[in-house]
Amino acid sequence: MTKRVLLAKPRGYCAGVDRAVQTVEEALKLYGSPIYVRKQIVHNKHVVATLEAQGAIFVEENEEVPEGAIVIFSAHGVAPEVYEQARERKLKAIDATCPLVTKVHQEARRYAAEDYDILLIGHEGHEEVVGTAGEAPAHIQLVDGPDGADSVEVRDPNKVVWLSQTTLSVDETMETVARLKRRLPLLQSPPSDDICYATQNRQQVVKEIAPSCDVLLVVGSTNSSNSVRLREVALGAGARASYLIDFASEIDPAWLAGASTVGVTSGASVPEDLVDSVLAFLAERGFAEVEEVV
Repeated sequence: MTKRVLLAKPRGYCAGVDRAVQTVEEALKLYGSPIYVRKQIVHNKHVVATLEAQGAIFVEENEEVPEGAIVIFSAHGVAPEVYEQARERKLKAIDATCPLVTKVHQEARRYAAEDYDILLIGHEGHEEVVGTAGEAPAHIQLVDGPDGADSVEVRDPNKVVWLSQTTLSVDETMETVARLKRRLPLLQSPPSDDICYATQNRQQVVKEIAPSCDVLLVVGSTNSSNSVRLREVALGAGARASYLIDFASEIDPAWLAGASTVGVTSGASVPEDLVDSVLAFLAERGFAEVEEVV
């Protein structure tokens, strides 16, 4: 039996994550430690631990940051009230929000100014959703998946628009929009895709390789929305099994029993060295042939 690995490309760091991580690294070089970071800069255990070792201190809220200190806001974006809190505490705030998240914030502000009802498709409690909703709380209501579409109430069905979290499953989001449009046929769409291109193209290549995979491994953290979606997409597209792992050491060799084809991909906040260690683990167990699928 030939054992092979189908390695998805693109995978790993997207531009927004790269920019956010570099922001913390550059701040540490410029100002020295400690540099405070509100929330995890990106949703990856390894990245956070690496930056902590360099002198970054991760906090949940601004009030944990000493007055006058430097604080970096994570790639997921923050609500306007967070900037206000930082000003009150005289914090020197550095914004590492992904530009594609900022775009959704700008859309929310614009539609709210025009008095639209805004249906924000996303996962309740996710930092990005909290930040976007904070731009116009009186106008925004959360729709958490297709089932959330049925309970939506709007003031004027002629004046309603949907926006979304940037890291969702493309297919599930389109299903949610279709459900919304059954009740709200005049629902408007955002001027351009809110789900970012990095989320979309990583999901697309997983769809292509999944039907051939006995097992598909997604390298990523459990709190990483886009990584969790990759596993869901893999199972939905026909992978016989799929697992989300932070490190190669988490792979259970029993998962590979009887497998001839293993797929490997990684979330948008995962450094490539973590993928390399997974490939090395697989090679030691006979999966030496690696085919990169674009």
